Amino acid sequence: MELTIGPNQFFWSADRWTSFYDEMAQMPVDRVVLGEAVCSKRLPFFQDRIPGAIETLLAAGKEVALTSLALVTLKRERKQTAELAEMGVEVEVNDLTALAHLPGGAAFSVGPLVNVYNEGTLSWLASRGARRICLPPELPLASVATISKSAADLGVAIEVWGHGRLPLAISGRCYHARLHKRTKDNCQFACEDDPDGLEVRTLEDQPFLAMNGVQTLSDSYACAAHQIDELADASVSALRLSPQSKGFAEICRLYRQLLNGDQDADRVVAAIRHIDANIRLSDGFLIGARGVDWSGNPAHI
Repeated sequence: MELTIGPNQFFWSADRWTSFYDEMAQMPVDRVVLGEAVCSKRLPFFQDRIPGAIETLLAAGKEVALTSLALVTLKRERKQTAELAEMGVEVEVNDLTALAHLPGGAAFSVGPLVNVYNEGTLSWLASRGARRICLPPELPLASVATISKSAADLGVAIEVWGHGRLPLAISGRCYHARLHKRTKDNCQFACEDDPDGLEVRTLEDQPFLAMNGVQTLSDSYACAAHQIDELADASVSALRLSPQSKGFAEICRLYRQLLNGDQDADRVVAAIRHIDANIRLSDGFLIGARGVDWSGNPAHI
């Protein structure tokens, strides 16, 4: 099974962004998706670094793709989406409007923000040129297996969310700006202060969600470590790891060791907890009654 690094969901400085992809070039992963999926206002801060990152990753033997925005609403965002096809690498579609800008017959991949919930949608996307689909992270294991079987018949690789805060929704409004009593157009990039998203708690002070500009994320970090065998049996081609600010290189190594059979799931989970003892893990969308459920130690849900 391959490892894919998904696009960074958060707003990091340009230097931090560049250092991250320099480091990813040295990691035991197969594929890297980069670019901006959440907010187009962030893109100018690192846009001129993208060609260099692509060159570095390709030189290291990685497959590379560029993500589209998850929600295209402005003329300049349509222009940015159209320009993706001119970069010379595969485009990962996270908003179906991006299909209009791809050359006819061009192969592309599909990200987890497109609702591929059944074989009909899978078949339609394959007919348009999709060669890889990262399934939405809320699908249960039985649905993953069903879709993956159909995908194999169509020559489409299936990827499953393996680690990281789960993308739940994209809004036209910016939560970070509103929190700081600013408008979206004058947000002053408040999201930069929260490199892994801003924790949201209930009135009873229970962890609930995380905010990331216009994006809503899960509070918990999905972790598919305990389902590797089931995913392999379902013919899943790759696990997707979503970048985080703490210890991500070690997380890449741990999942590679797990896939290679050099580590067991319990040790990998323990090592992930050691990186950041404050995070909650979950795998409920795959096997639980609720997304937040965790199949490991119930004391750590």
